[in-house]
Amino acid sequence: MYKSIAAGSGGSGSSLRVHLVSEQTRRLPDSIRAHAGASEALKRPDFKREPGELVVVDKKLALVGIGPRNGLDTERFRKIGAKLVKALDRLGARKVLLDLESLTERQASETSFGRALSEGAVTANWRMDLFDGAASKQPQPRGKLTLTSTNKNFTNGLRTGITLGDGMNFARKLAATPPNVCTPTYVAQVARSVARQHEDLTCSVITYQQARRLGMGGLENVGKGSASKPCMVVLEWKPAKTVTKERLALVGKTITYDTGGYSLKTGGGMRGMKYDKNGGMAVLGAMKAIAESKLPMRVVALLPAAENMVSSESYRPDDIITMYNGITVEVTNTDAEGRLVLADALSYACRKYKPSAIVDMATLTGGVVVALGSFCSGYWCEDSTLRGRLERAATSSDERIWRLPLWQDHRDFMRSQHADILNSNPRREAHPIQGAAFLSYFVDENVPWAHVDIAGTSSRESGNDMMPPGPTGWGVRLLYDLAGSYVS
Repeated sequence: MYKSIAAGSGGSGSSLRVHLVSEQTRRLPDSIRAHAGASEALKRPDFKREPGELVVVDKKLALVGIGPRNGLDTERFRKIGAKLVKALDRLGARKVLLDLESLTERQASETSFGRALSEGAVTANWRMDLFDGAASKQPQPRGKLTLTSTNKNFTNGLRTGITLGDGMNFARKLAATPPNVCTPTYVAQVARSVARQHEDLTCSVITYQQARRLGMGGLENVGKGSASKPCMVVLEWKPAKTVTKERLALVGKTITYDTGGYSLKTGGGMRGMKYDKNGGMAVLGAMKAIAESKLPMRVVALLPAAENMVSSESYRPDDIITMYNGITVEVTNTDAEGRLVLADALSYACRKYKPSAIVDMATLTGGVVVALGSFCSGYWCEDSTLRGRLERAATSSDERIWRLPLWQDHRDFMRSQHADILNSNPRREAHPIQGAAFLSYFVDENVPWAHVDIAGTSSRESGNDMMPPGPTGWGVRLLYDLAGSYVS
């Protein structure tokens, strides 16, 4: 693998030219045919021109397949990038010029194809190396790979894709970091480090004691049983120049480990619960990409970080807690903890930042996995304008979402006999919708809001060309494109 991947400018000095060919390509351009053996390589019976398949002509030229021209889309270019970077690594290539020929006609597709290719390359190039020890047999990274293109629009897309791929890998690295290292305090330290690297990005942290004084009963109670106390991380992107008065708020569930609390997870259900922070990690990765791209609008991110542990201090089923906005909650299940920390963050965002729209992202329910599997994330949004933005962002990012209903009946289903609402209705009906219905009580009625449940998409049990089993960084691209829709 490479230590890093960057986008170059122009084709000068590139040591390897990679010419993209489709199944329909019959004749190479004169500049390519000038290489001895190029035409013969194109006609080799074992070169099927499948997406990402590479054949070397000489030290200066290689051909890579893109499959049939029909149906050529960004997802295929992402797979091409993933396979290509592994082939380039085997060749030891350091500088690569991607020659598109005339495979794309519109500027929009050229840019998006370039972005998708580099997203695939960057995500496929990553592995979790933070804990390589004395027994590791992994080779050292090769160094930097520089990608450029003969097409300016494609090169611009490469730059954006590298930024997003890096943001996804950043989220994946934090997601994979184990709970004995990645505590709420650690998340705060990482967020501060990200802010220091970007001039217009600031980070503040609401400590456990401050959260208690502010009345954040959800955050306090979920995390108070742990020796690593909870906190709320707030990142604000405030560029000097903006092109819109809109302000977007992003909230990410950041449960650094979830035992279930006194509603203890059983059997193997606790394994992998370090991924219960993946919503927050996706938000953090998106903020990193937004800052690096210098997006000209204000964005605030809130990460309510807590560890759901069992101790004499832990909250219990039957407890009644008062939330930041004054709503009382009867706890029926301490394993429905994510919505409690999100609730305080949502109401705090509404009161403190008066956002034009707010989106929360969370690994919230197993029910959404049953309903939708790993094929897409479920989402809830009753505002048509925000819904349109989200769905367009899902299309451009290839991070698919599917809308589920949120009716007054669902909200009424969360009513409690002894407090205002329940954190989980013991009747399991509409299980994934219960989480959204609960959260709706903590968003001001005049604020457009969407809840995205990524429980099925934020990690994989099996690998593919782009990534091995483990965290996916899902949501970074979606949130980046959503923010970008306000300024495009």
